[in-house]
Amino acid sequence: MEKHVVNPGMAQLLRLGLAPRAFALLETTGRRSGRVRQTPVGIGLDGDVAWLVAEHGDRCDYVKNLLAHPEVRMKIRRRWYSGRAAVLDGDDGMARRRAIDASNGVIGWLDGLIFRAASSTPCTVRIALHD
Repeated sequence: MEKHVVNPGMAQLLRLGLAPRAFALLETTGRRSGRVRQTPVGIGLDGDVAWLVAEHGDRCDYVKNLLAHPEVRMKIRRRWYSGRAAVLDGDDGMARRRAIDASNGVIGWLDGLIFRAASSTPCTVRIALHD
């Protein structure tokens, strides 16, 4: 349901700049194909750092992509940012996700419920943003 219904709809809203502030469009480079891949993600912003937690850790395709090519782009609201991603192995993904959800109000709380129900091995991703 999430992969085939929710994510494509959210990706389209993000492309149009109409999605809630709790979400961003993460653009990675395919590790095998070299093609651009766009994935909607829940984020928390802290200055020039975007935090996200991958539901299934390094089994997520976008995590595999950013491990191979850490230079990414993110569309946050209506603006694109370049950035460099890093997977933080020692970080508590569930605690980080709770903090992200708390900073994003009701939408973050609802997305967090879905995240916790579906996640298996969450891992934290830190993206240092620059213009």
